[in-house]
Amino acid sequence: MRIAQVAPLYEAVPPRLYGGTERVVAHLTDALVAMGHEVTLFSSAEACTTARLAVVRDQAIRLDPAPLKSDLAAHLSQLAEVRRRASEFDVIHFHTDMIHFPLFEDIAERTVTTLHGRLDLKDLPEVYRRWRRYPLVSISDDQRRPLPFANWAATVQHGMRAELYDFSPQDQGYLAFLGRISPEKRPDRAIAIATAAGRSLRIAAKVDRADQVYFDEKIEPLLHNPLVEFIGEIGDDRKSAFLGGAAALLFPIDWPEPFGLVMIEAMACGTPVIAYDCGSVREVVEDGLTGFIVRNEEEARAAIERLPQLDRRRIRGRFEERFSAEAMARNYVALYERLVAPAARTEPELDLVAG
Repeated sequence: MRIAQVAPLYEAVPPRLYGGTERVVAHLTDALVAMGHEVTLFSSAEACTTARLAVVRDQAIRLDPAPLKSDLAAHLSQLAEVRRRASEFDVIHFHTDMIHFPLFEDIAERTVTTLHGRLDLKDLPEVYRRWRRYPLVSISDDQRRPLPFANWAATVQHGMRAELYDFSPQDQGYLAFLGRISPEKRPDRAIAIATAAGRSLRIAAKVDRADQVYFDEKIEPLLHNPLVEFIGEIGDDRKSAFLGGAAALLFPIDWPEPFGLVMIEAMACGTPVIAYDCGSVREVVEDGLTGFIVRNEEEARAAIERLPQLDRRRIRGRFEERFSAEAMARNYVALYERLVAPAARTEPELDLVAG
């Protein structure tokens, strides 16, 4: 099958440091190539991929040192190139939110659009009512709740390349927080949970410009606690050691998380997840097997005491069964084949959530 993967241009594919969507695109693309498909990746020049690379920008936007740049202009140029070459592909898979909708209406049935972000924003319903022909993929069933009327074709959970993450049979006792410093990620909760339990907490997270005031006013004062160590932003090359050494990943979110890639990254290292019951958490964490699902700080502290009950090797096994890049790619191929089949529009929606 001839497949185009259209990645966002904010981060490299895969990202050098923090980045979720582009990392998923990288792993999906390489897995599709390994399955024998002819894949073209539309991305920035520094992408590392086994697919054919169609360069649409000299470098990813976030780490581009140019003081003035336009992400809208960059993505419009990218989409124009995809449109020019559209006849070369059986399926065009967009990871660019909704920006492509006005440009591909006449071939919408040959496209797949995976929505990677939150969908409870004011202006979104009208967009998905206006452009109803595009087959949409959710990354969790919970993600769909704000837009139940949308043209959902499947739910496909994220997957990662298992060989990138080293299994760690023994932890070093500390708790971990990985991702981004922001109010909805609740690093303050992670600090409160760890310190109340008397456990050390290591925080590996980036601080976006939009969250700098929150970091300076709310989080930085908490970092002076001797139990807390702030490491900063890390890339894939440091994740195995960071996550594998942790007794647990703390995921105390306070928002409708569409998926939560860091949860499966921890599982890949054999590390359990202690997560608040929000968004996709119940679809990712198997309570009592790959971690614990909690509702407050008291339950989170109790979960820390129960960590010895969990088998780190079984956690890694469940990652391989449910969240490998190969599992994700197989689910997407099943969807692609359904969409390009002549009777595609008469067949029911696929249920592709990993078991």
